[in-house]
Amino acid sequence: MEEAAGDDPQLPQKKFFRQRAHANPFVDHNLTYPVKPDAFDWSANECYPALYSKAPEQKRVVEFVDVGCGYGGLLTSLSPLFPSKLILGMEIRPKVQEYVLQRILALRAQNKEKKVDESGSFQNISVMRMNAMKFLPNFFEKGQLEKLFFLFPDPHFKKKKHKARIITPQLLAEYAFILKPGGIIYTVTDVRDLHEWMVKHLDAHPLFARLTESELEADASCVDAVCNGTEEAKKVERNGGTKFLMCYRRLEKSRVGEEWAGFPPLMGEEEGEGEGDE
Repeated sequence: MEEAAGDDPQLPQKKFFRQRAHANPFVDHNLTYPVKPDAFDWSANECYPALYSKAPEQKRVVEFVDVGCGYGGLLTSLSPLFPSKLILGMEIRPKVQEYVLQRILALRAQNKEKKVDESGSFQNISVMRMNAMKFLPNFFEKGQLEKLFFLFPDPHFKKKKHKARIITPQLLAEYAFILKPGGIIYTVTDVRDLHEWMVKHLDAHPLFARLTESELEADASCVDAVCNGTEEAKKVERNGGTKFLMCYRRLEKSRVGEEWAGFPPLMGEEEGEGEGDE
């Protein structure tokens, strides 16, 4: 992070934080994590030192998590939209995580004249290097999260690699555990095969239901940040690609026992389209 004499720190430059596009989530990445959620210190300087208090009567918790946050575009987009929410990015690649941390610290310094809880102070966002496929329950209590984001995840094209995808039946059980009833999972990708995979497994899970068009419209500011606020989304836009969005609400009661009517059509498809194809 560059800093001129007497000036606030400047935003970091990506060219100094080059990293491979993906990392193997099954490799031991030598990560540090708490044995239980309340054992982690969220008041540390890298987290939320200006907002977080250990006092029980003033306890604040992370409510939004961007899994695989990349270079932090969603974090910086959501921060001014939800200044009262603690928002966390999790990124497994060390250089990318360091870039996002330096970016956040620079934004905080550049906006230090603002109140700590004011929109645009960037005191409410943070990032950690972590493997979300292994350690989410170590950081978050049951029903703690309000929003969970999976934006442009690694598609793992080869069939033998599908177990490494971030949406699987096993992982959905963990996401259902840490999301509060009414909480939302946001997914977006430019890979149709991955989109259909995520939709298939989320549709099949008894604790998730698709957001309706009216619910998406009511959440327009967040949906816009999801579709357009990240570096990857802007890259897809520049290249003329297609972004596939699907969002799900965490249900309060399981759908187990209901008569299953088959998978609903993908968003934008007509009812019955593709029926009879074998």
